Amino acid sequence: MHEFFLPVIQRALSLASITTDKPIQTEQPSDKKFGDFSTNIALLAAKECKRNPRELAREIIAHLEFPPDTISKIEVAGAGFINFYLTPLFIMRSVQQVLQEGESYGNGCNGKGQKAIVEYVSANPTGPLTIGRGRGGVLGDCIANLFATQGFEVTREYYFNDAGRQMQILGESVRYRYLERCGREIEFPATHYQGEYIREIAESIYNEKGSSLAEQSEVLIFKKSAEEIIFSSIRKTLERLSIRHDSFFNEHKLYIASDENPSANDAVIEALNAAGFIGNYDGATWFLTTKLGQEKDKVLIKSTGEPSYRLPDIAYHITKFERNYSMIVNVFGADHIDEYPDVIEALKILGYDTQRIKVAINQFVTTTVDGQTLKMSTRKGNADLLDDLIDDVGADATRLFFIMRSKDSHLNFDVELAKKQSKDNPVFYLQYAHARICSLLRMAIQEKEFDPASITEHHLLQLLDSPTELQLGFALLDYPDMIKTSLRMLEPQKMVEYLHSLAELFHKFYQECPILKAEPDISKARLFLSLATRQVLRNGFRILGVSAPDSM
Repeated sequence: MHEFFLPVIQRALSLASITTDKPIQTEQPSDKKFGDFSTNIALLAAKECKRNPRELAREIIAHLEFPPDTISKIEVAGAGFINFYLTPLFIMRSVQQVLQEGESYGNGCNGKGQKAIVEYVSANPTGPLTIGRGRGGVLGDCIANLFATQGFEVTREYYFNDAGRQMQILGESVRYRYLERCGREIEFPATHYQGEYIREIAESIYNEKGSSLAEQSEVLIFKKSAEEIIFSSIRKTLERLSIRHDSFFNEHKLYIASDENPSANDAVIEALNAAGFIGNYDGATWFLTTKLGQEKDKVLIKSTGEPSYRLPDIAYHITKFERNYSMIVNVFGADHIDEYPDVIEALKILGYDTQRIKVAINQFVTTTVDGQTLKMSTRKGNADLLDDLIDDVGADATRLFFIMRSKDSHLNFDVELAKKQSKDNPVFYLQYAHARICSLLRMAIQEKEFDPASITEHHLLQLLDSPTELQLGFALLDYPDMIKTSLRMLEPQKMVEYLHSLAELFHKFYQECPILKAEPDISKARLFLSLATRQVLRNGFRILGVSAPDSM
């Protein structure tokens, strides 16, 4: 509804010769006695205009020109707020837009002609996906869906870390287990990957090669086999949650040099050195972040010659700029909190527009079963696996539970709650609202020969006196703004909260307002409202990636 008020208020400011660089904001007061919408533009502009904010508010009101039958009352409140009260007729007429636009209701065009890249998951292929990685995967998938609703051309990317020390350790781990399978006595290092999946990979190599690799000291063949098997497993797990990627960027590309050009990593070092931000001491190469006011410099190349995570990450982000993305979104786990600001600082030094970069950090996940928190270790092979969680609670519950808390908050995943078939389970509660509407509509067609096309404005006029119906209709109009808010904050949780409140309003409406047993015109009007609610639930479920069951 913000778009409804914005041009009218802008025109009023112009007609009143009020100039301000402050953005016009509208919000919904928590208490309905202060209107359906409110703006503080008079308060914001008063200082610039050197005017009393209440006087300025009254002058703005005098120049407001709304279409007929849209606003029932406008008043000045408090220190200078302008409160708007919508007419019931306008609310119900606006609800027609939901069914007219159908699956596209809530979509916008702000991103038309622009490209956005959302990077998410990007787990090292050193083991099966854990629950923590799953949260980031669902978050990234939902953020990509939000961008798509606003007309962006979206690329969903997986940064495939196939280089570095951890991949070397993976290859060594498989080689040790392979040698054990060949009958060798091996002292397996405690620092290496110990999960059963390492034995399974070693067994598959033995089945194919026998003991012919027993004298092979090079770990490359073991690393490549493990990488292929594990990444295939990762993709299958992601598919179970309907998480997809359009492209996979291999980290090793950043290490490749040619006769004409240095590697992407070396090019970063050269460029930062030319800018005066590279130092060499203690046998390592450093990013001189102390010049930026930080307490310590950050290592880019270790004394062993191995790059730290920061260096290839800087080079990788440069490729995103070179691919002409106007919006660059990174979905990281909490382990990146200390690293990514340095990457952004380096890019800024190198002249890139870092305002185009947005970072969504999702906090850690713990799993609770019967009130007991499970503590797991990836390296020791007893990690809390995402596949196991999906097996236990299902894909829908897994996805929704991951995003029903803010990404900035630690998530305690209550497995028993996720399996409950009751209103206490937010997944069940939301899907039950959709299924209830589907059941209602089936009965209407069977018993009343209901035809949605037969609904006219005459029927909508039957709903103008019921607070419960008006409240539900008004909530449906919030959906487009909720998409924009969720996208701006990179926070799908806002969508979950909105849909939960919408389901709550529908359940209340269903209990308080007879539908099939009402008078024919009223019955049709209430069925129309039910249809519109179902459409919004479906559209929201699509963004969140959960199913919309017809029955439960």
